[in-house]
Amino acid sequence: MKFDANFQISDLTFQMNDFSKRVRSVVRRIPHGRVATYGDVAAAAGRPRAPRAVGNIMRNCRDTSIPCHRVIAAGGKLGGYGRDLHTKRDLLLAEGVLVSGGRVRDFVSKRYRLKN
Repeated sequence: MKFDANFQISDLTFQMNDFSKRVRSVVRRIPHGRVATYGDVAAAAGRPRAPRAVGNIMRNCRDTSIPCHRVIAAGGKLGGYGRDLHTKRDLLLAEGVLVSGGRVRDFVSKRYRLKN
């Protein structure tokens, strides 16, 4: 992102709100019983180098219509979550996603490939 002398803080706020909306929209597309990584979501939302930002958005999300529990860390790890990891694990298990040792079992087949 380039900044110029006329850049306003409100411009950055708008860009972050726009990205947050795109992230939430992308996460809503992850089907029941599937998962996507923070990096997958960031790329599908148009900012492939922003997986940490996706994590922050998921952590702060209070909208229960957004399946934040389906967003996991690279390699199938559960990663962080706004609630405890037991809740995330339980929500995934309820959808038929097996979790063992803090990782999604059979991650390759459970991973949902998002498109932009």
